[in-house]
Amino acid sequence: MAESAGNVVVNRKARHEYFIEETVEAGLVLTGSEVKSLRDGRCNLVDSFARIARGEAFISNVHISPYDPAHRDNHEPTRSRKLLLHRIEIDRLEGKLKQKGLTLIPLRIYFNARGRAKIELGLGRGKKLHDKRQSIKDREAKRETARAMRADRKR
Repeated sequence: MAESAGNVVVNRKARHEYFIEETVEAGLVLTGSEVKSLRDGRCNLVDSFARIARGEAFISNVHISPYDPAHRDNHEPTRSRKLLLHRIEIDRLEGKLKQKGLTLIPLRIYFNARGRAKIELGLGRGKKLHDKRQSIKDREAKRETARAMRADRKR
């Protein structure tokens, strides 16, 4: 079993596909078998998204694999799960989501120091193809600079 604090899953594709303007931490409403499956690291954030409906926040398409020992009391792997946020946060996020092009993307699921499952959501704006190419160029330039500095230090 994995340790109680630390990342369970990280959505690496999100930072490639979106400009993340701000992040928000939220709690998750989970069943027992979902928590045990998360502790085993059996989760996938690909194609998942968050939405606000009727004044409540929900996360959809997060795939948490069934926990084998729970067999008949298991959960639905891709069900919508409620997010725990303060009313003020929900209202603020709802106002920002009404802006053109902003969306709420799950960035990572982790367990905090108290052993509670948390999700980090990013308020992001979609990147165009030329933005993605620029990000790749910047990353490679940074890598080349670091490589040159390491080589220089070895001499």
